[in-house]
Amino acid sequence: MKRRAFVSGLGLTGCGYHVGGKADLMPKTVKTIAIPTFGNLTTRYKIADRLGNAVSREFLTRTRYQIVADPNGADAVLSGVVVNYVAFPTVVDQVTSRAAGVQIQVILRLTLTEKASGKVLFTRPNMEVRERYEISIDQSQYFEESESALERLSRDVARSVVSAVLSGF
Repeated sequence: MKRRAFVSGLGLTGCGYHVGGKADLMPKTVKTIAIPTFGNLTTRYKIADRLGNAVSREFLTRTRYQIVADPNGADAVLSGVVVNYVAFPTVVDQVTSRAAGVQIQVILRLTLTEKASGKVLFTRPNMEVRERYEISIDQSQYFEESESALERLSRDVARSVVSAVLSGF
């Protein structure tokens, strides 16, 4: 009985199975990644800075790569552009006719390119992310939540990008 389990286990090792979350499909020659300031094609102030900084922090905390701003000192370059930013009400208060819930939608264009070969290692030409937040109807209780929502959205983007780069998806 033990022998059969061992043999079937051997069969799995040759099929490309591996423990989830442990794959790093980046070339071994990439040790430094430049993440220059993201471009911003929207009117939302500082959104590109916030997203780029979040991605840089996530790479630093979750990977072995050194992160730099200058592409000249890197093995690979992660370029990003915020293509679109939209915020729209999702819930309207029946009494005041004011927005009580808002959804933010951001579309990014991301590309990670190996400098030596020019090979694209990762690309997301239309990465869409969303975040919702609520607005207090009571004026005395009002608190601007859009900045907190953008912070959550930035962290989600960063986690998603780093995971996708590392797993090759």
